[in-house]
Amino acid sequence: MDKIQYPFPVFIMKEGKWFVAECPILNIATQGRTEKEVKVNMKDLIKEYLADPDTPKKQLKEISSPTLTFIPLVVSKKILYGET
Repeated sequence: MDKIQYPFPVFIMKEGKWFVAECPILNIATQGRTEKEVKVNMKDLIKEYLADPDTPKKQLKEISSPTLTFIPLVVSKKILYGET
């Protein structure tokens, strides 16, 4: 078998009552009511994406060095906490 397990980077955020997951190297996103559900949904979506013969795909080795960077900025407390 010529398959290998590959760790796809997925970013998950809570937006209101929903969890939203994005896989930036594939440029796909999904949502779920719980973090567990959104992970299952993302796994299914990645499988569908990879299996779809009509979706153009880059080789993973070309896009597989993601980094996560935090860029500190001063923001108002109203934006951060919703204070008035």
